[in-house]
Amino acid sequence: MGLDDKLQHQAEDAKGRAKEAAGAATGNESLKAEGKDDQGQAKAKEAGRHVKEAAKDAKDTITPS
Repeated sequence: MGLDDKLQHQAEDAKGRAKEAAGAATGNESLKAEGKDDQGQAKAKEAGRHVKEAAKDAKDTITPS
């Protein structure tokens, strides 16, 4: 969890954007849809990462040192 995950999610999102653009440019609806799906998965994973970090921060705040 952390920077590595964030970079992986950004790379997956970029790959999805590229697929979507290529599909749009060539009229390939399947490739365009696959790109949108890749972007959605990357956004969902990134949202999950944010939830995990928020939970960890909340735990750290509550737990006495």
